[in-house]
Amino acid sequence: MCGIAGFLQPAGLPGEAPVIADRMAAALRRRGPDDQDVWLDAASGIALVHRRLSVVDTSAAGRQPMRSHSGRYVLSANGEIYNHLALRQALREQGVDVPWRGHSDIETLLAAIDAWGLEKALRRSVGMFALALWDRTSRTLSLARDRMGEKPLYCGWQGDAFVFGSDLTALRCHPAFAARIDPGALSLYLNRGYVPTPLSIYQGIRKLEQGRVLELRVSDGEGAEREWTYWSVADAAAGARATPFGGTQEEADEQLLLRLENSVAGQLMADVPLGAFLSGGVDSSLVVALMQRAIPRPVMTFTIGFNEPSYDEAPFARAIAGHLGTDHHELYVSAADALAVVERLPALYSEPLGDSSQIPTHLVAAMARREVTVALSGDGGDELFCGYDRYFLASDLSRRLASMPAGFRSAAEPVLRSLPIGLTNRLGRALAASLPARLRRERLGDDLRRASGLLRAGSALEVYLGLLSQDPAPGLLVPGALADSWPERAAAESGGEGFFGAATVLDMMTYLPDDILAKVDRAAMGVGLETRVPFLDHRVVEFALGMPTGFKVSGDSGKANLRRILRRFVPQPLFDRPKAGFTLPVADWLRGPLRSWGDGLISSIGTADLLDRAIVRRLWTEHLGGQRNWCFILWNVLMYCAWRRASVA
Repeated sequence: MCGIAGFLQPAGLPGEAPVIADRMAAALRRRGPDDQDVWLDAASGIALVHRRLSVVDTSAAGRQPMRSHSGRYVLSANGEIYNHLALRQALREQGVDVPWRGHSDIETLLAAIDAWGLEKALRRSVGMFALALWDRTSRTLSLARDRMGEKPLYCGWQGDAFVFGSDLTALRCHPAFAARIDPGALSLYLNRGYVPTPLSIYQGIRKLEQGRVLELRVSDGEGAEREWTYWSVADAAAGARATPFGGTQEEADEQLLLRLENSVAGQLMADVPLGAFLSGGVDSSLVVALMQRAIPRPVMTFTIGFNEPSYDEAPFARAIAGHLGTDHHELYVSAADALAVVERLPALYSEPLGDSSQIPTHLVAAMARREVTVALSGDGGDELFCGYDRYFLASDLSRRLASMPAGFRSAAEPVLRSLPIGLTNRLGRALAASLPARLRRERLGDDLRRASGLLRAGSALEVYLGLLSQDPAPGLLVPGALADSWPERAAAESGGEGFFGAATVLDMMTYLPDDILAKVDRAAMGVGLETRVPFLDHRVVEFALGMPTGFKVSGDSGKANLRRILRRFVPQPLFDRPKAGFTLPVADWLRGPLRSWGDGLISSIGTADLLDRAIVRRLWTEHLGGQRNWCFILWNVLMYCAWRRASVA
C-alpha cells in the first residue's frame, strides 16, 4: 500500500517542478511512511511521485517510481497484485526473459505491461491498485484503477496542468490547483453522505471510475485524452444474466467456498506481519476462518469494544476468536476516546465523508497497526450477498405500496405531510411501551414524513433510492446546485436482475467504493496500515453475480449462503444473530458532548461554504430541542464544515 501523485504539463515542466513534486510526496506521508521518491522528465512535462509502505519486497528493489527493464515505461503504483507469481510464470512460459531485480509485485506488473501492453496486463492481474504509467516512447500518461475501486485515484486539469494522485491533499500542493467547491457534488454529498464517483468535492477534479483507464498523449504541447474500460460491474452483471449459474445450491456453496479460499490465500502475500479485523459478524468471521485454515500459526485478529452494550460487538468477536484459536487483540474504548477521533477526521479524509462508522474503523485500524502492517477485512459481503436490512425493507414497502389503490396513495401523501412531527413523535414514544418491539417507533413523526415521500415510488428500486436519501429537501441546503440526477443514472446502469440484483449492483457501483472502501482505506492509511478485501476478488464478484437470489436470501435476511459455509467452521449460535454493525449514538452526541463543536462550525458557515446557513441553523435548533432527529444530515454538514476548515487552513 502506498500513495501516488504527479502532474503532466504538456508544454514542459516549470523550474520549480522538483519542489512541487516533493511537496506532493510529503502530503502523502501517512499513506507511505517508509520511503519516497520522484521521477521527472522536464522536456516531456511529466512528474511521478511515490510514497512507499513496504509490504512486498521491502528492499530497494521495490522502490518506485520504477522503470521497466526495456526503459520504455515508468510506473508509480499503489496496491497489490496478488497473482504476480503466476504472471511471472506466464511470462517465462512465453519466453519473455526478464532480468528480475527482486520479487516485487509491481516489478511483475511492469514487466507484464512491457511484454503484453497495458490492457492485457490489467485483464490478467488480480488485485487492488491505482497506478500512473508513463510511456516514454509514445509520450502517453495512463491512469488506471482496480475493478472494484478499492484504491483511490483523483485527477483533472487545473489550468495547463493535469494533476493526479491518491489523495486530494497532494493535488492541492500544485500551484495551479484552484480548490473551488463543486455545488452539485456538495449537494449529492449531503444527500448520500459521500461524494459519488466520478465527481469529487472540487470543480475540475474527478475520481477515476472502477475498472477504467484514462490516457493522455502529449502532442504539440497539448494532451489528447482517451478513456476506456477493461472491466465493469455492469458488464459482469450482464454476463451473469446471460449465463447464470445452473447448478444446485450445494454446488454453488462449494464453488463459492473454493473461490473464497483462493482469494484469501492469495491475499496472504506479504513480507510483513499480517492480521484481520474481526467484528464477530458473518463476513469477517468467514474471512478469519479461511485465513486460519490457510496458515499454520494463529491469525492475529483485532476488535474494538465499547462500554455501551447497545453497540458493543466485542463479546461476539471474542467467542469466535476463541473457537477458531486466533491470537486475539481487543481494546475497549470509551465515548471520550471515540469523540477524540472526531477532530482528527478532517486530516484523514481528503474530501468530506459522512459515515460516522469512520470513528470505530479508525480506532480498530490504529490498534491493529501496533502489531501488523496488513489487515484483511470482511467488507463487500453485504453488497454481494444481499446483507443489508434496507434491501428487505425496500422490498417489503414496495409490496405494501403496490397493494394500495393509487387514489388512496395520492390522498394519503398530503395527510402524512400535514401531521405535526413533534407531536407525532411524542405520541409514538407514549405508545411504544404497549406495542410489540417490531412496531415501536421512537420517531414516529419522522418515519411518517419520510414515508409520505415514498408513496409516489413506482418500483422497489425507487423506494430503495428514497430510503438512501439523507437530505430532507435535496438541493435546498446548497442554493443553485444542479438537480440530483445521480441516483436515476446509477439505477439505470446497475444492470442487476430483479430488485435484489439491481439494488446490490447499484451499491457495488456507488456506496461500496465511495463510502465503505473509501472509509476503510483512509482510516487505515491514516496510521500506515494496508487493508485487503477478499470478497472483492473479481472472480468471487462475478460468481456471486451469477448466483440465483434464492441461494443468498432466506426469509427476510441475506447472506444465507455465507451462513451455510460458515457453519462448517464456527457453531451457528456464535454468529447467528441480528446484524448490528458499527452504530454510534450520534444524535445524542450532537445534543451533548459535541454540541459546542457543532455550534462553532455552524456559526462559522460563510458564503464560500455554499451552504444556506439559515436552513442549517433551523435543522440544528430543531435537533437540539428534540423536535426532530436530524442527526444524519447534520453529521454530513458538520463533517463538511470541519473538512472545509482544515482544507483551507
